[in-house]
Amino acid sequence: QVQLVESGGGLVQAGGSLTLSCAASSGTFTRYTMGWFRQAPGKQRELVARINNGGSTNYADPVKGRFTISRDNAKKTVYLQMNSLKPEDTAVYYCNAATITRPNGYWGQGTQVTVSS
Repeated sequence: QVQLVESGGGLVQAGGSLTLSCAASSGTFTRYTMGWFRQAPGKQRELVARINNGGSTNYADPVKGRFTISRDNAKKTVYLQMNSLKPEDTAVYYCNAATITRPNGYWGQGTQVTVSS
């Protein structure tokens, strides 16, 4: 089992940047494919970006070219660098740690990102 704690959310103007962090407090971090998801009011939770232990990444189309996911296995931390933020990026952002045997994975508590126009 792994506990995940997100940080770095906040209020930013459109065009600005934020970096989210997600620290794992237990578990073997390298076992997990780490992902960032987001959920806007009235919408379903959606994948933003994912990175596996080998460093391969994939991104949702709306964030390609603007967001970058990375991980530091020594620090048991995954990051989401968000640039050129848009109001439609406003959501609660959740960190997820998943394995083949537990595809839904574990979730953090979420961090709010609000982008003002």
